[in-house]
Amino acid sequence: QVQLVESGGGLVQAGGSLRLSCAASGRTFGFYAMGWFRQAPGKEREFVAAISWGGGRTYTYYADSVKGRFTISRDNAENTVYLQMNSLKPEDTAVYYCAARHGAVVAGVRPYDYDYWGQGTQVTVSS
Repeated sequence: QVQLVESGGGLVQAGGSLRLSCAASGRTFGFYAMGWFRQAPGKEREFVAAISWGGGRTYTYYADSVKGRFTISRDNAENTVYLQMNSLKPEDTAVYYCAARHGAVVAGVRPYDYDYWGQGTQVTVSS
């Protein structure tokens, strides 16, 4: 079992930046692949980014809509995954969720690929 707590959301103007954090409980953080999803009002939850690792290498995955603007990273010593969001756009406005998936090597891009979820943090980008 792992518990996830997101932080770092807020209100920012278009073109600005935010860094989201997701703190995970438990000692086995390194055994999970991690992902970020978002959900805007009236829309389905969508994939944003994911990170997995194995064999001494880290793998990252991004939705096309955020590629080149967002960066996912993890600090296994701190049991934390981050989402650095730059050049934010109004269409990035959503509740952002952190998720964990059993098995560190394979990340998923669909919500049902993940086993644990945080409560979400609101990101609002004004035009």
